[in-house]
Amino acid sequence: MDMIMSRVDPAFRNDVLRCFEQEVYAIPARWLYDRAGSELFEQITDLPEYYPTRTETGLLESYSGEVAEMAGSGRAVIEFGSGSSTKTPHLLRAVNPAAYVPIDISGDFLADSAAQLQEQFSNLPIYPLEADFMRRLNLPDQVSDMPKLGFFPGSTIGNMIARTSVDLLRFMRETLGEGAQLLIGFDRIKDPDVLIAAYDDSAGVTAEFSLNLLHRINRELGGEIAVDKFRHIAEWNDIYARIEIYLEAQADLDFSIDGSVFSMVRGQRIHIENSHKYGLRDARLMLRAGGWSPVQEWSDEKDYFSLILVEAHPFKDAP
Repeated sequence: MDMIMSRVDPAFRNDVLRCFEQEVYAIPARWLYDRAGSELFEQITDLPEYYPTRTETGLLESYSGEVAEMAGSGRAVIEFGSGSSTKTPHLLRAVNPAAYVPIDISGDFLADSAAQLQEQFSNLPIYPLEADFMRRLNLPDQVSDMPKLGFFPGSTIGNMIARTSVDLLRFMRETLGEGAQLLIGFDRIKDPDVLIAAYDDSAGVTAEFSLNLLHRINRELGGEIAVDKFRHIAEWNDIYARIEIYLEAQADLDFSIDGSVFSMVRGQRIHIENSHKYGLRDARLMLRAGGWSPVQEWSDEKDYFSLILVEAHPFKDAP
């Protein structure tokens, strides 16, 4: 246990202890993605209820050629939160980039997916970067002088509240530089029943994904949480236009984490994730607030999902 705990990310420890010590009962969603969490999420993307992955993949298959025409040649593709990079080949084949930089917080998972992608694109320079993309990053020196095309699929932007999303878009702009382009996915507002099914599937994989956060606390922080005493809950919040994910205690509980003892009462919830959905104009407004100018938008026939290509134009005062 001591050896495992010695490798724990101090930011993870701080966020978990703050959750219980200050009784905020919320843990940032990025901590869902250790190796086990990343593997479970990949299973989620194949579930019949989970429409975002197959819808966005279809858009990439149909429109990556148009993206390539607008982006031009010689760009380095920088993918934020690359995961398994399963959608990425559609873009890489069309764009024919000078280099590819996948960025992910899960180092082991990143290395495996980069190696698999290298087998498909043997002549493409790939430079994996283990990092938290929620702040400005230093990209590998090998791509510093190349024009950049950022790639941020999956509507991952929806995991953040509006202020954090705008901050992230600004960090991305600083990382990629003026003149860079960014291809970003946005999940649209739709029937709440469709949304809830996507985040609370009948096979229980999403619940396992959420509960893995408690297993991670036990593994990495010496926790003694009775994971079987919690359940996964997905709710639609219409005011905030988002799915909210909670872990709810099913009994009064006492447990230790990192040597400290905490308590929760039955029905008390830990807020672990949001997934915001966007109206037709919402995404464009947020992108402009983050310093990006929309260039083109593509959507599926049901308007379930959108891909938007944006560019980091020079800043100027209105008009």
